Amino acid sequence: MDASIHAERRRQLLERMGERAVAVIASTPVSIRNNDVEHEHRQDSDLYYLTGLDEPEAVLVVSSVHEEHRAVLFVRPRNPEREIWDGPRVGVDGAREHLGLDAAFEVAELDAKLGGYLANAETLFYRVGRDAAMDARVLAAVEGTRRRHRYGIGFPTAIVDPAVHVHEMRLVKEPGELDVMRRAAAITAEAHDAAMRVARPGAYEYEVEAEILRVFRQRGCERPAYGAIVGSGPNATILHHRRNDRRMADGDLLLIDAGCELEYYASDVTRTFPVNGRFSAPQRALYDVVLEAQKRCIEAVRPGATLPDVHAVALRTLTEGLIVHGLIEAPLDEALEKELYKPFYMHRTSHWLGMDVHDVGPYYDRGAARPLAPGYVLTIEPGIYVAVDAEVEPKWRGIGIRIEDDVLVTEDGQENLTAAIPKEADELERRLAAR
Repeated sequence: MDASIHAERRRQLLERMGERAVAVIASTPVSIRNNDVEHEHRQDSDLYYLTGLDEPEAVLVVSSVHEEHRAVLFVRPRNPEREIWDGPRVGVDGAREHLGLDAAFEVAELDAKLGGYLANAETLFYRVGRDAAMDARVLAAVEGTRRRHRYGIGFPTAIVDPAVHVHEMRLVKEPGELDVMRRAAAITAEAHDAAMRVARPGAYEYEVEAEILRVFRQRGCERPAYGAIVGSGPNATILHHRRNDRRMADGDLLLIDAGCELEYYASDVTRTFPVNGRFSAPQRALYDVVLEAQKRCIEAVRPGATLPDVHAVALRTLTEGLIVHGLIEAPLDEALEKELYKPFYMHRTSHWLGMDVHDVGPYYDRGAARPLAPGYVLTIEPGIYVAVDAEVEPKWRGIGIRIEDDVLVTEDGQENLTAAIPKEADELERRLAAR
């Protein structure tokens, strides 16, 4: 995104912070995988949202106290020797010229300069507890500023998580963000289509996962948004199945929960289909229940509705279906009151989606569910999971189904960002027959 977009976000943050406030937002720490090999570095989403910088060892300072330096970035210096190994760095000059910061310094100068930026601030916006080493540096700067109080210099007397402002901003997606999320959805659609073509009895779950990852990278995605879930047969009943190592058998359902991350924005989609191309009668019966629940939930998404409202639609529809097919033996109201659906549907129906696959933003405000508003993006993902040892008729056991789409709240309803990925049972069977 253009640097002006990040600059505007920093301006909005300053406005929200008020007078006499300083925010300090640090990059994600580098993590060692083993020996001298590092895990892939993925920038802190808040820092990237405000700067567009994806390098480690960076700290952003946003100040309503300093008259000239409203936004300052501490970065790694240019280093030709290290850049041979790790690639180019933006450096101090690049941070000013290309990222639109008021000032930039080498990150080694943070300890010496941070206290000066905290001088005369009343509130420090900083996330305590994520990185102990950074906590120590920031708190040392606060203490150093406090010691200068006798000379008439003020110091922060309150530390507040910057999430109270940054995450509110991130919850409402800008047009540019939605453009990226639509592109991510289109790539995820291609990946799910490719997965359907390679999934068949005798293949392994990891072969399907590999095809998904191939499409993501081939289409320019930096990484998957999360570890792909490719669960066949009984593995489809495991909500976060990650081993993806089972050989698929004739008669299995395959549940694929996979989405790409493109330019730091996530897609999150689940589809379930028969690997042999045809639903069995019990599979189709439960699939139709889940699909109907998902459709009703999507229709319920509109400004003013809440996520508990949407979840209630899923619970009622799924429970009705479970009663019809004999998996629950109780009247509907009693089944809902006693949560008799819980052995078959144990998770919520939605979460926020954006830069993080489980994106930021509060779900409740002072105990009340937050009303949906235009610009929010959420998932709709009802499911039914019948364990292999469930006390039901044997024909239902080992069936796991989830259907998930990414939905944008619009001014007058909703837009399904991932509607292009087939989910109607008849269409799935037609596509699978054409492999």
